[in-house]
Amino acid sequence: MRLLVTAGPTREFFDSVRFITNASTGKMGYAIAREAARRGHTVTLVSGPVALPVPRGVKCIPVTTAAEMAQACRRALREVDAMVMTAAVCDYRPVETAAQKLPKKNRAYRIALEPTEDIAAALGARKGGRILVGFAMEDHDARPHAERKCARKNCDLIVLNGPENVGADRAVVELYAPGRGWFDSLTGTKAAVARGLLRVLEDLQGSGRPPTSASSAEPRRPAGHAPSRPRNGAVDPRRRTHRPRASAP
Repeated sequence: MRLLVTAGPTREFFDSVRFITNASTGKMGYAIAREAARRGHTVTLVSGPVALPVPRGVKCIPVTTAAEMAQACRRALREVDAMVMTAAVCDYRPVETAAQKLPKKNRAYRIALEPTEDIAAALGARKGGRILVGFAMEDHDARPHAERKCARKNCDLIVLNGPENVGADRAVVELYAPGRGWFDSLTGTKAAVARGLLRVLEDLQGSGRPPTSASSAEPRRPAGHAPSRPRNGAVDPRRRTHRPRASAP
């Protein structure tokens, strides 16, 4: 299977050195890319700025902004069979980017923001027979929000993620597929969660439909250990880029 994985944050600059970003470390996306390559898949990793080594056997395309990530994904789309959108793309970017560092002043400073492209939704509209796996980071009304995102972005599978997983080495996630509902939780190290998710993805790719249960994808746990539930409710260093003023996780 030829697989596109996105990972890490994006940076949206409002002057030559300052930017809006988020706390994503890219660990989940890199774990998925590493495990997919280990299982023999051809992997293209589109990565925002993170402090992680590129996994062996993975083609990495480093990007900084949401616009750059969208462009890289559009270019890769025609060469892949499935897409796993783990990147934490900034939802907004400054309308204007100053060419030089703005001086500090002892007064409030207002920055106008505009939405960035919804990359997953754009790929979902153009995916054809490809498989699209989305990620939903939610801290309240988690399942309803994830289900709506899945429908809006035309995903075949969505992974419900929680803020407690950001930057951690372990994770608890839930999977949802249209027409199949919610699967069992995947819990464990991010490497173990990646293995479970890839088993589901391989089943999707092989059969054309989700498995009847996510238990087949759940990593092994020590006897007597019950999984917790999510709460309901080195890439290029920083660089300044020029983003296109056009207008698609």
